[in-house]
Amino acid sequence: MEKQYRNVLVLSGCQATLQTTGATMIVVTGLAGFALAADKSFATVPLTAYVLGSAITTIPASLLMNSIGRRSGFQVGTLLGIFGAAVCSYAMYIASFWLLCAGMMVLGMYTAFGKYYRFAAADAAEVDFRAKAISLTLAGGIVGGIVGPEMTKHSVGLFPGQVYMGSYLSLAVVCLLAMLMLTRLDIPRLSEHERKDSGRPLREIMRQPVFMVAALAAMLSYGIMNLFMTSTTLAMRTHDHHFNDAAFVLQCHMIGMYGPSFFTGSLIHRFGALKIIFAGIVLLFICIASALVGTELLNFWLALFLLGVGWNFMYVGGSALLTECHTPAERAKTQAANDFLIFLTMTVSSASSGLLLHQSGWHAVNYGSIPFLFLAAAATLWLMWRRRG
Repeated sequence: MEKQYRNVLVLSGCQATLQTTGATMIVVTGLAGFALAADKSFATVPLTAYVLGSAITTIPASLLMNSIGRRSGFQVGTLLGIFGAAVCSYAMYIASFWLLCAGMMVLGMYTAFGKYYRFAAADAAEVDFRAKAISLTLAGGIVGGIVGPEMTKHSVGLFPGQVYMGSYLSLAVVCLLAMLMLTRLDIPRLSEHERKDSGRPLREIMRQPVFMVAALAAMLSYGIMNLFMTSTTLAMRTHDHHFNDAAFVLQCHMIGMYGPSFFTGSLIHRFGALKIIFAGIVLLFICIASALVGTELLNFWLALFLLGVGWNFMYVGGSALLTECHTPAERAKTQAANDFLIFLTMTVSSASSGLLLHQSGWHAVNYGSIPFLFLAAAATLWLMWRRRG
């Protein structure tokens, strides 16, 4: 098998494990935080800690991999994942809210490394295959989207009297599986010259219109998706939906997130990244409309599924667009800046979701997303106009 295809296969498998942990945490952590928090408006703080851990690790993770290579860097990330899962499990055992937050922060550090799987696939791919490499790597997430919620259903009550502890313990096993798969990854390290050559200043790279739009598409798609995701289980609980219904809705959402990845790369190759980003924005507007018309199970299901597909188009499109604005020597700092902005946005949206939901309700979460979608649409149309001119 050609090396670039084997790397995509390995990284897609690692993406599956990453998304399994992500789906499990989304299903469980809002409810675990609600159970442990003295002030219920703090229920989503552990998820905010998770995003904050990712944000503060994004830049160091990229620089570390630039120095020691992708495979070794990803192995460091999986070790953090195992440790974070152990801390969260112990937090549930002793019923400590703040220790749960600490464990989630460490799991966020693991996720920061894992988010570079898509760029690692692109780095080792030929130019014409890069968009497909990113898309197919992310396609592995569909396995996690199905396995994560199912694993949660079976592990949530594994230890009588210690609700959710089994779910967090299962994440350590998933991270160990990723560590084994990474032994098959074969991505050459940068040459000595490339490591020493810093390229253009980051400020100059970030001033490029293509970087601005690529980063904005990824930031806002993830910010809006995170705003919905962190509050969905709590909103469904508020509207008397069963835990298994919430797990099913999130399972369908994950399928919406990663299922399109089997063809998103081909769509980008045919129509261009900007048109696919704009299609994602339109889908997110329809998602919000679906959520605002009712709070039945069907409304939650449709909104979250469309949220997933819209996110996929914007995120994969933005990631593919980003590869156009840096050289190999500049990729570590460019990718780090992009993902730092993503996680910074996610930190804000995660912190806001609990407060919005607790104080103003589910509709406020939806209305709060609309101005940012208009901003993303305006930026995308602006770059389309510049390129056409």
